[in-house]
Amino acid sequence: MRGAITWGSAFPAALLCACLAHGQNRLSPDNLAPFVPTPEPVVLRMLEAAELKPGELLYDLGCGDGRILFVAVQKFGARAVGVELSAKLARQTIARARALGLQDAVRVVEGNLLNADVRPADVVTLYLQRLINEKLKPTFRRQLKPGSRVVSHDYEIMGWKPSRVETVEVAQRRHTIYVYRMPPVE
Repeated sequence: MRGAITWGSAFPAALLCACLAHGQNRLSPDNLAPFVPTPEPVVLRMLEAAELKPGELLYDLGCGDGRILFVAVQKFGARAVGVELSAKLARQTIARARALGLQDAVRVVEGNLLNADVRPADVVTLYLQRLINEKLKPTFRRQLKPGSRVVSHDYEIMGWKPSRVETVEVAQRRHTIYVYRMPPVE
């Protein structure tokens, strides 16, 4: 039958439409990682492991819904900057910061985390895969000051020796936290 849509021909088109509807950035070459929220107990342990202090500046690369930013400000007295590629997530995080009255302590930059200027950071948090961590190593070496900490959830920075490794079990899943002090031990 000419012009008929069969399951075999419709499925790829439906899949593409579903992906586009879910988020246009998902197919973008700039999209480095999916948004996977870090559980709150892991967020808390990451910031404790980083020894985040009041007044310090935290950068969260790929900040998603901003949960790390909000905990850093509310529980540790830090200031926080999130870098997020998704315009929708960036807008939601900015709106939530305003709703919580944290707009003076939280800033969200919409953009590619590989282009982020992290020079002011005392702590940088990540929940990115090893390949992206590898791409960030030159930036961290070049921009982060001695004593700055990089905290990675679940994925090591290959070739660097962490100064601290912790695990947290949440909902029957073990999460690993790697802390690196700058300059890194290789």
